[in-house]
Amino acid sequence: MKHYRFFASFALVLTTFTTSQAEETQAPARTGSGEMSFDTVPGWGLRPDGSSPLGPTHGAVVIDKAGNIYTSAGAGVFAFSPEGRVVQSYLGPKYSNLHDMEIREEGGEEFIYGARNANAEGIKFNAHSGEIVMKLGVPEEAGLGKIKFSPTAITVAENGDIFLSNGYATNHIFKYDKDGKYLMHFGKKGNGMEEFNTAHGMTLDSRYEPSRLLICDRNHQPNGRLLHYDLEGKFIGEVVTGLGMPTSVSIQGDYVSVPDLHGRLVVLDKANKIISVVGENPDPKKGRSYGIPQDQWVEGAFSGTHGSAWDTDGNLYVQDWNVAGRLMKLMRVK
Repeated sequence: MKHYRFFASFALVLTTFTTSQAEETQAPARTGSGEMSFDTVPGWGLRPDGSSPLGPTHGAVVIDKAGNIYTSAGAGVFAFSPEGRVVQSYLGPKYSNLHDMEIREEGGEEFIYGARNANAEGIKFNAHSGEIVMKLGVPEEAGLGKIKFSPTAITVAENGDIFLSNGYATNHIFKYDKDGKYLMHFGKKGNGMEEFNTAHGMTLDSRYEPSRLLICDRNHQPNGRLLHYDLEGKFIGEVVTGLGMPTSVSIQGDYVSVPDLHGRLVVLDKANKIISVVGENPDPKKGRSYGIPQDQWVEGAFSGTHGSAWDTDGNLYVQDWNVAGRLMKLMRVK
């Protein structure tokens, strides 16, 4: 399977500045609180000239067993070393617009599952070769006819069952088996207790036995919330409310990171209480905004957090929804 490596001319409309300028104007910033305090790593993931290789970002972050960090952008998927160098990329129309991703080891290999909102499909591809091995759409067996399909989130159960959320359209969540065979669907659009007003993000909540789905109801009124459903689509309950616009969820141990499009990330504990607020932007014009150019980024302040992932040391990697392509490394304060 042919895949596309990063090429230097891919620049789009990025603001550039030299490394010396970046060093002069940026210093690490501490954010969060208590046991969930973090120091930023200025310049992480940028080119030697200080520009971002990503292009506009509206995606996710996952980390493989070797510690490489994958993030999705409009042009495709980029993999970074923990030191912030691009070590792999899958670019072009086959890998574009991955709004959400999850990574999973199967048979000794690692695979990335992705929800492609603008391309109306879910996909599964080998994380290290780029080979696409599965595509998911709306099956005829669902009995829904021709519906708009704009998937926003994807996750995988322990047995390999796949869940794909049609969050930018009907808000159905489709369940497939490990081979992509349709099993069922549940959910609908609305603002009621058991409805989704944009089922935007989703993961398998392994903090519970049995595991369950943890779903971001981003546009629920008056405030966004997280919900629990079992793996058969049965509503369990609200997890936490008052979250602004939660975009995705990532779990490490007992903790959950929840990016908020308003320009912050919150960390929940096992009791689903907010124990830390990270990167909160005090400027409402710069928080919750896509159009913040690189020369207006503020170290330690997010502009519209969209994706996050934990490494094995408890560090966080956070992607902003951003015109210039922003991915940040936050080092956990020991």
